Order: sequence, then structure tokens, then C-alpha cells
Amino acid sequence: MSENHLAPVAPVPSPASPAEPPYYAVVFTSARTDLDPDGYTDTARHLSDLVRSIPGFLGEDFAHTPGGLAISVAYFRDLAGIEEWRRHPEHLDAKRRGRERWYERYVIHIARVESSHGFARA
Repeated sequence: MSENHLAPVAPVPSPASPAEPPYYAVVFTSARTDLDPDGYTDTARHLSDLVRSIPGFLGEDFAHTPGGLAISVAYFRDLAGIEEWRRHPEHLDAKRRGRERWYERYVIHIARVESSHGFARA
């Protein structure tokens, strides 16, 4: 996950390429504290790499504003993959540190994706 808001931004390709719907989207919306990141960027990068090892993980999108609002969406083939990620020890540790230091608040939504399509200019 990049902290560089000037980097090119593009959505993850539709998960329909590796998996046809239905599949699941985990939407994580957060507001950061004003505290020093204290390992936030390294932890976010590590978790982004780590989640790829979870069976059923399809991809992720993320974006953040200079004001600290962030949205990430992780796509999973099934609920079992989401549960495995939710219980992963390193993910649990990062969530604990996030509540202690990095987040003012966050919300997680889990949704079943029934349809997916996209457009990309040639």
C-alpha cells in the first residue's frame, strides 16, 4: 500500500477474470489518528503481501485522502477465506495496534458481489 497520493490510481481488474461472481468484498473504511504512524506503512505493506497467501483471496483496491480517510476493498472467493484472514495472528496483531495507535475509527462491511463488470480505455 502506497502512502504516495501522487501515484497513478487504478482499480483492481474485475475479479471476474480469476473468478466469476458471486464472490465477496470486504470494505474497510477508516479515519486515522493524528499520531505518528509508528510502523503503519510497513505494517500495511506487509498485510497487503500476507493476505495474498490466504486461499480464495482475489485482489484488493485501496485509496486514501490527504486528510486521512482510507478505503480498502479485499475480494475473496468465499466466506471461509474471509474468516481465515480475520483470524490470522499477524492480522489480529495489526488490528490491535490499529485500535491502540493508528485509527480514530473504522467500519468493516462484508458484501456478496452478484455482478461485476468494468471498462478500460484502450
